[in-house]
Amino acid sequence: MAMFELTLLGTCCILIGILLWFNANSDDDDNSGGGLMEPALVPIPVRQYRR
Repeated sequence: MAMFELTLLGTCCILIGILLWFNANSDDDDNSGGGLMEPALVPIPVRQYRR
């Protein structure tokens, strides 16, 4: 019976860990690494006068 309880506890810990891992990676930002990334805005210097 003790082995069953230890196995059940380990399974629950693994499932909770997987759920927390998926929840932490579910953000829709550019740092998640999956899906389409939004373009980054890069400033471009513009001359004010003509040569």
